Order: sequence, then structure tokens, then C-alpha cells
Amino acid sequence: MKIIILGAGQVGGSLAEHLANEANDITVIDTDSARLRELQDRLDIRTIEGKASYPSALEQAGAQDADMLIAVTNSDEVNMTACQVARALFNVPTKIARVREHDYLQRDHAMFGEKGIPVDVLISPEELVTQHIKRMIQYPGALQVLDFASGQAQLVAVKAYYGGPLVGREISFLRSHMPNIDTRVAAIFRQDHPMIPKGDTVIEADDEVFFIAARRDIRAVMSELRRLDRSYKRIMIAGGGNIGARLAGSLESDYQVKLIERSLDRCNWLARDLNNTIVLHGSASDRDLLVEENIEDTDVFCALTNDDEANIMASMLAKRLGARTVMTLINNPAYVDLVQGGVIDIAISPQQTTIGALLTHVRRGDVAAVHSLRRGAAEALEAVAHGDKRSSKVVGRAIEEIDLPPGTTIGAIIRGSEVLIAHDDLVIENNDHVILFLVDKRRIAEVERLFQVGLAFF
Repeated sequence: MKIIILGAGQVGGSLAEHLANEANDITVIDTDSARLRELQDRLDIRTIEGKASYPSALEQAGAQDADMLIAVTNSDEVNMTACQVARALFNVPTKIARVREHDYLQRDHAMFGEKGIPVDVLISPEELVTQHIKRMIQYPGALQVLDFASGQAQLVAVKAYYGGPLVGREISFLRSHMPNIDTRVAAIFRQDHPMIPKGDTVIEADDEVFFIAARRDIRAVMSELRRLDRSYKRIMIAGGGNIGARLAGSLESDYQVKLIERSLDRCNWLARDLNNTIVLHGSASDRDLLVEENIEDTDVFCALTNDDEANIMASMLAKRLGARTVMTLINNPAYVDLVQGGVIDIAISPQQTTIGALLTHVRRGDVAAVHSLRRGAAEALEAVAHGDKRSSKVVGRAIEEIDLPPGTTIGAIIRGSEVLIAHDDLVIENNDHVILFLVDKRRIAEVERLFQVGLAFF
């Protein structure tokens, strides 16, 4: 595909890297010449220095024959204008824009689409990160929780602990131990190296285990891999920006939520906007404030300011003072692997969360969802099967008959409202949603070809 990316920041640069490695024709436009040189030195891409919304820059990038434009600059207005220019002057087929401002998003039906600003797909990083954090709060002990088929099935990552019933046993033991619950271990990361599990694979303590199951069965499967943590009740949020405010609003009806914000004006606004959240004026790295607010009784401390260093320091202090679980927003990808798993329990990368949503619309074939896993090291996707045995390489075939690329497993199939965990004799039907897990992202193109409709034998 010929794709133009507007904005060479963390999201734009990471997206360019993902797509360039998959043999796409990528052009990146930005005003930062140093950043563009850095990307061009590392990646096989074309770069153009210029204003992302200017017709001359888009023309130079080849917008007249581009398949897709992805606008991820730091300005909502530039992103929206660029999509308008791309349709009016160049008739670009697919236009994706990152829009952060809640005031735009709450009017999206009226503002965007055929009769409004021609944005085909809206991406809101703040909303994506908020939902990501909320899912992990709902499942204490999970490292990652991903929804498929509107949440009917979920892929969950947990760290296996000594004492879990399945730890030290073969995966096949799970079926006999839990005969009424169907699940599949999609992948295991052991000391940062991926493994495609088989029935005789033994789960070891400290393995990072990815399993898929129907939503209703997730907690039961988690209890087999680790001591099931008690439910969270008390949440403390550091930072009352867009993400912090949204998270507080989405949690306050079910949890006891406290929010710490430095700006007095913002505190006053938050106090008016939120209903059941206690809003505190101060610094999240103020030891006396944390102690006064009973940090030792806090189940989850979420550091969500725009400053990575401030988030890390506040999180370390909260953990030392007794917070049970610490989640930290980290914008710099280089920091994520450094901090997660030590004092900080979960490092949240908004770039990886956003890129997964963007890749959903870039993948060839009918792809309903894409999730980037382990900071981009692996990928899970939901592909819709179409056709029949003659026109499709997957429809009408049992899973054991499908020639999956190395490092790829099928975890589950969603058929209507039914979640079917993948077993070798399960036959894929037309319109099934197939959940795949890839530990080798170089095989993406091969997986995409499996789900493209054509003559299966040619």
C-alpha cells in the first residue's frame, strides 16, 4: 500500500517503522528536519519537510495516487484540515485522523463523515488508553487485557506465579482440571523469548502467558496461573488531564476514586465535572499528601501526567509507601522496558495502544481489530473469514488443515454470539471472526493473504 503519514512524532515514527517493515510504500511529512533525517537513516521510507496540511506538501508526497493518509500530528486542526485537502484535491480513498480534543469527539456524528469533515476513521489516544487502563483494573493481576468481537472474547496476559495450579504442569492439564471451561494458551514469553505452546509445554513460574477465553471465563483461567488477586476498590489517580479525568469519570460509579492535580483552576473544573471523585489540589510526589490520603490502603495508583519522569518518581514513592499496584503512563518507549516489572507493576505506552487501533485499518483483508503486544514485539488480530472452500484458503477447512505461517496460532473463533476456542478439528465458516496471535510480525503479509478472497487454489 502507498501510505502518507503526517507527523513524525512518537506515534507517527513508530507507525512508519511498523509499516515499512511490512514492505509498504511510506512517506512521512513533518516540519522537524532532524527527526525526519533520523527516521530516514533507520527506515526504508521517504520523508518530506513541510506543513502537513499544505496542498504542495501532500502533492510532493504523491497524494494523487496514495491509498491512505494517516494524520497524527500534535494538532487536531492540522489533522482535520489535511483530511479535507486530501479529499478535495487528491481524492485519497482512506483518511485517518488522530483527534484528541473531547469537544470535537462528543460531536463526532455531526462533524465528521460524508456531510462534514471527511475523516473516515477517528482515533482518540486518550479514549483508547482510558479503556486499556480500565480493563486492567477490572482484572487485578493482568498485564494486558484485549477485547475481540465487541468484548465477547478477551486475550489476557498474566505472569505465572509459584503456587498457581497450572504452574509446573503441562498445558494439556488445564482441560482435565477445568472440564467446563474452554480456553487456549496462545503464546508464552519466557525470559523475553516467545514460545508457541503445545499440549506438552510446561508452564514455569515467571512465564508471561497469553490466553484467550470467553469474557465470562477470564477470572477462572487467571486463577489457574496465579493467586487470584482480590478485587480493587480504592483508586488514586495522579494527573487530572484528559486521560486522568476520563478514567476518573469512567470508574467513579464502581470504585472509590481520588484524583490529585497540580493546577487549582483544573481542580475546580474537575470538581464540577466529576460526581463521586475526591479531587485533591497538590503534587503526587508530595509524600505528606500521599500519607495523609492513606496511600497504604490504595489498591491502584495510576500516574497519568504528561511528564514521564514525574510519573515514574510519583509511582516509585507511592509503591514505597504501600500502594498495592502501580500503573504508570510512559510516553518515551525507551523507558517502558526499563521500568515495568520492578517497582512499577505496569507501564502503559499510549503509542502502542494507538498504533494497534491504526493498524486495524491498514491491514489487508477484512480485519476487525489489531492489538500490538509486548511493546510491539507481537501482534494479535481479528480477521473475518469470507467466501467458501473454493474462494477462501480458510473457509470450509479445519484449523489443522490451514497452512499457518510459522509463529502463528489461531486462538478462537467468534461465530455470531458464540465463542469457540480453537481446536484442531474446528471448521471455519463464512463470516467467522478468527482471532490470531503472531509472535513473528514479519509473517503479517502471509496471514493477510490467507483471508483475502480469491481462487484458493491459484
